[in-house]
Amino acid sequence: MTDDTETQDEVPESERRVVAGWHGRYYEDFAVGDVYKHPFGRTVTETDNVWFTNVTMNLNPMHFNEAYAAGTEFDERLVDGTFVIALAVGMSVIDVSVNATANLGYDRIRHHAPVYHGDTIFAESEVLEKRESDSRDHVGIVRTELRAYNQDGTKVLSLERTPMVLKRAHAEPTAAQPPGWPEGIGTQTEDS
Repeated sequence: MTDDTETQDEVPESERRVVAGWHGRYYEDFAVGDVYKHPFGRTVTETDNVWFTNVTMNLNPMHFNEAYAAGTEFDERLVDGTFVIALAVGMSVIDVSVNATANLGYDRIRHHAPVYHGDTIFAESEVLEKRESDSRDHVGIVRTELRAYNQDGTKVLSLERTPMVLKRAHAEPTAAQPPGWPEGIGTQTEDS
């Protein structure tokens, strides 16, 4: 059996190239009605919940006191709702706000069902509205509905999120300098 894979040493320098990865959406890329199913689910652990609850000083014993939670209608601790919000928003960044200059608001936040340790959360965003900024010509404003579900398909969270997103002409990403990379770091176009 032979190995047909090439290693970096076997690729002639004249054939090496810096290839652009995902740079996120710019204002022009959003269309009302589009739904982005964000990649990767995330299983919520007990450690996530206890750490987040302690860091944010959420003193509701429902999140950190097993004996207390066992006596409630849920029979066990619930994951802190603000963790679920932060997780779902974080999952949406790759599709909605990698190129945002600001988040203008989070509205209509609803917890539809509890989240428990061991639940896996999935998220999607739907574009509800977009418009040019009245005060900044380099950005547009995009309003989305973010929805999160558990592994059983139960909707656990919804909210509206409104980021201010760069227009492509003002971002000018390149393969050698994608969003978030300082100029000159790593392989450059002239290296290939």
